[in-house]
Amino acid sequence: MISGTPPLVSVVTPVYNGEPYLRECIESIRAQTYPNWDYTIVNNCSEDRTREIAEEYAAHDPRIRVHNNARFVRQIANHNIAVRQISPASKYCKIVAADDWLFPDCLSRMVALAEANPSVGIVSAYGLMGDTVAWSGLPFPSSCISGRQVCREKLLGGPYVFGAPTSVLYRADLVRDRPAFFNESNLHADTEVCFELLKTHDFGFVHQVLTFTRTQDGSLNSFSKDINSNLPASVHYLLKYGPDYLTPGELDERVTLRLRQYYAFLGASVLQRRERSFWDFHKNKLRDLGLPLNHWRLGRVVAMRLLDLIMNPKQAVESLWRRLTRRPQQKAQ
Repeated sequence: MISGTPPLVSVVTPVYNGEPYLRECIESIRAQTYPNWDYTIVNNCSEDRTREIAEEYAAHDPRIRVHNNARFVRQIANHNIAVRQISPASKYCKIVAADDWLFPDCLSRMVALAEANPSVGIVSAYGLMGDTVAWSGLPFPSSCISGRQVCREKLLGGPYVFGAPTSVLYRADLVRDRPAFFNESNLHADTEVCFELLKTHDFGFVHQVLTFTRTQDGSLNSFSKDINSNLPASVHYLLKYGPDYLTPGELDERVTLRLRQYYAFLGASVLQRRERSFWDFHKNKLRDLGLPLNHWRLGRVVAMRLLDLIMNPKQAVESLWRRLTRRPQQKAQ
């Protein structure tokens, strides 16, 4: 329990065309059992009734304000604009996506854990993703772990405990210390910032479902899943943060394994006749990693996969059926 005046939590919601779910999101903030928060909705030049809805709430609740961007920016850039709106007096920062929401005890539980553990820089919790409890947590009843340990375990193939942007609470001074809090070139910038902050801070976890993340076609999450952006991101984390958390031998082993898995996925994608945008994405990512697409290696993987399909005709038919019935995903804004 927190005694005295509880610290201020600045909640931010970056939003573009959020009309269908924005009211539900805002109401979940207003329903928090935690008493001391302010809330900024960052409208990214929406073309629907997003601005009208946000300003309606701001007119009736002094804790809520609206920031309207002068021009449209990409999604992660808008997240950076949003976190720059947090109050100078806030001790904690909470991002809530416009189509997500918080359970009533979310802020209370997260702040209580952070206040009890001053070394913790990031607090996460279980969350609902659609109708499924998503991601892993710390072994119960542990609620605090060395940041370096949790990052090391993740790079070695351990469970993903960081959650989604809506499921995380940050110490506000860590947000203010970074001019660009999120890496705007990385679709998984929320994971990357965890690797950065946990070099010097511990990680906290509340063993309770505290957030809801919506899954829907056309979202950044669905686009990421369809194109499998996690594979290049995982190689990026190894190359950038492996020297901080792993031994040289561990790092070499993990990079070799992930690249083998990456090329196996790309080989399967050749046979699925993926669209040009898919290949442009992965070629650019490999180039940015300093590991340009190796056509000889890719060809060898395709040849081995074709041989396997010839030797296993039932599997070949099933694979063809999956390819023919796979629904293309729309790209996210």
